[in-house]
Amino acid sequence: MTSDFSYARIIGTGSYLPERRVSNQALAEQLAARGIDTSDEWIVERTGIHYRHFVDEGTSSSDLALQASRRAIEAAGLSPQDIDLIIVATSTPDMVFPSTACILQHKLGITNGCPAFDVQAVCSGFVYALTMANAMIGTGTAKRALVVGAEVFSHLLNFDDRTTCVLFGDGAGAVVLEASEEPGILASALHADGSHVGILCVPGNISGGQVQGLPLLTMDGQAVFKLAVGVLEKAARAVLDKAGLKDSDIDWLVPHQANIRIMQSTARKLKLPMEKVIVTVQDHGNTSAASIPLALDHGVRSGQIQTGQTVLLEGVGGGFTWGAVLLRM
Repeated sequence: MTSDFSYARIIGTGSYLPERRVSNQALAEQLAARGIDTSDEWIVERTGIHYRHFVDEGTSSSDLALQASRRAIEAAGLSPQDIDLIIVATSTPDMVFPSTACILQHKLGITNGCPAFDVQAVCSGFVYALTMANAMIGTGTAKRALVVGAEVFSHLLNFDDRTTCVLFGDGAGAVVLEASEEPGILASALHADGSHVGILCVPGNISGGQVQGLPLLTMDGQAVFKLAVGVLEKAARAVLDKAGLKDSDIDWLVPHQANIRIMQSTARKLKLPMEKVIVTVQDHGNTSAASIPLALDHGVRSGQIQTGQTVLLEGVGGGFTWGAVLLRM
């Protein structure tokens, strides 16, 4: 495939949260029955989270991705058959293989043979996937890409560990990226440091039909916080430098929705008031790769993010991975 265009712009956004909405109080009562002590006040003070959404049994990442994708495609004024590239960022795939992207392609009824694959960079996954889609459009490999972040992290939570089980939720967000004569993705920066594998991981796998290791999320919260606030500022400044822009040129910061304290720290370092930060963590907790597109869609549909504005996306997650994308809507 060839194209006269060398840039890409976001032309549609969508998101979806499972119907089951769990408050801090309801979760605290559930944990109390297991002998785990926590409270709404404790969770809000440390994280900013009030609610999270959990899937019902039998619901998978592709089910959530399907709903978010339909909304993004509709917002773009397209039909599923117009999509010629699908990238799904997820750490909770439906199966070992095939990819969740291929399953999503089938559920959307896309029969044009377009490439579809998953990206695994945990909470940075959407930033990674968006960067890859932009590059593929730039080389003429695709014209319209569906980029999705979808997670069912409730499947990975250890409900005997209050330091992690209160943080995460399920959800999906999606964007449609289209070839353009003018740049929409202004700059991106992706990084990883595998020496920090142990501070945030699910140290289990399947061998011979049996689970080896611990198939539940483990995290060193203090280590993650310390690393996150440092690398996020560096990634933000890297993309601003590449684009020839300054902190003051940012209209909106859309960060990974992990913890309000991390978001506040990043905003301070970039000299941005919190009024310029899209914050949705209170409503759905940390949804890993889904959190940035969920927040982006909220910003767009609420009327906060407007066409022509400059938006900074950034995420950090297990791996350790981190990255940022600067874009013009």
